[in-house]
Formats: sequence, C-alpha cells, structure tokens
Amino acid sequence: MKDALKRLIPARFRKDRTVIPVVRLAGAIMAGGSRGRPMLNLASVAPALEKAFTFKGAPVVAISVNSPGGSPVQSRQIFERIRLLAEENHKRVLIFVEDVAASGGYMIALAGDEIFVDPTSVVGSIGVVSGGFGFTGLIEKLGIERRVYTSGENKVMLDPFQPEKERDITFLKSLQSEIHEVFIDMVKERRGARLADDPELFSGLFWSGKRGLALGLVDGIGDMRKTLKDRYGDHVELKLISGPTTLVGRKVPGVVLSGERIAAGLAAGLAEQAEERALWSRYGL
Repeated sequence: MKDALKRLIPARFRKDRTVIPVVRLAGAIMAGGSRGRPMLNLASVAPALEKAFTFKGAPVVAISVNSPGGSPVQSRQIFERIRLLAEENHKRVLIFVEDVAASGGYMIALAGDEIFVDPTSVVGSIGVVSGGFGFTGLIEKLGIERRVYTSGENKVMLDPFQPEKERDITFLKSLQSEIHEVFIDMVKERRGARLADDPELFSGLFWSGKRGLALGLVDGIGDMRKTLKDRYGDHVELKLISGPTTLVGRKVPGVVLSGERIAAGLAAGLAEQAEERALWSRYGL
C-alpha cells in the first residue's frame, strides 16, 4: 500500500529519487530553419535550456549533443548560454556525444564540465571551412548575361558568377584564421592541461571517441543512463526537457525527442537541406 501511494507522488518530489533534467541537441547548426526541420540555433534551444537549468533539486544538467557543426556564431552563442545558465544556477554540466560532435558541434560540447562519448562517436574537426560553387562557365554556355551594380568595390567579393580573385581568397582565409583562433582559444580554456601535445589537434582532423579520449578532447566513454546511475545511484531518473510547442502541438525544431526524424524540406528549404546533408556526410553519416 505504501509503495502504491509513493508511485502517485510525482517523481521529482520523491525523496528516494534523484531527477536529472536532460536536453537533447540534435541537427546541423544554422540560423533560422524550415518548418519541421531540427536546426540548432540559440533561438530554438534557449527555452529548453532555461527550463533544464532552473529544475529544482537536480545536481547536474545532462545534455546530449549530436551535431556535425554549422554556423560558428550560433555554436558559440549556444555554448555561452549553457555556461551562463550553469554559473547562474550553480549546476554542473555533463555532455554526452551521440554520433558526432564535430566543428560547431564540438564547440557546443565544450560547455560541459565533463564530456562523455561512445568509442565510435566522432569528435573534433577544430577548424573553419567555407564552401561554394563557381558558375562562370555555365552562364556563358547558357548565354546568360549577369548584371550587377554596386556602390563599394568589395560588395561582390567571392561572387560565384565571377572568376575567383586572389585578393578575395586571401581576405577569406584571413577571416577564417581569426575564427579558427577563437575556436582554439575556447578549446584551450575549457580543456586546459587535459589536452595532449599533438600537432594535429587543431588541424581540422576528426577522430573516434576512443582516440578523442587519448587526445584529451573528452573525459570518458559511457552512455548517459549508465554514467548517471553510476554517479547518483539506481534511483536516478532522467527527465527529458523539450522546447515549446506550436499551436498544433508540434515541437519547435532544434530540441528533439529520441526517435523523431528530420522532415523532408519544402522547395524553399532545398538549399538548406543540401547544406545540412553535406555537413553530416563529411563524417560518414
């Protein structure tokens, strides 16, 4: 009878339970996002993070990361929000990597006080990449004449419909170098003496979770449930925190529940979908 009555009490109020809020961040990191597509950006993940870090009585916040990267700005903003909330609410943060936490995904993972991976996870890719296409030959073959009028000599820098200019490439590489330095500084600040002295560490290479542990990029190998049970006992209970919902009950993209699939993009989101697919395929996913 006593056990039956205890089950009627919400788990978070049971004294024999340690309830830990869990936020799952999955998808490519991009500003905006099409309807139904789980893009990661600060706007889409902030509500769930706020809710998780204000969860009363929880000793830590657990965050699952599964992202091939994307926008360095959004990656850094998510990182900063996690750290700010952790400090304001005096919570430790445990990050658990699923398939991949690379490039911007690894930047987000750096927000963890500890980072855990599967031995087959992919981590790293501490670098900056820009990509595009050149259409100069194509428009000539099609007999298309492009007309562009600007005020400012650099307004059409890196225009895909014009031949590449060495000056433009040099400028882009200098910009990439500055962003890369910010990323490197974040890794050194967060990982410190745990990092291995390896010349390839900041080269943009990526590694398995097992190798990432040897390099000091992560702290341990283990899945979320087992790791938390080992630390907080068999009575630990994981509480998945989701973001806000729309008027029809659909969750806002960016914070997704296990098993949810990326919906097919509409015509307006085809370019976005192709970019996302390219990010995942770089890591064999």
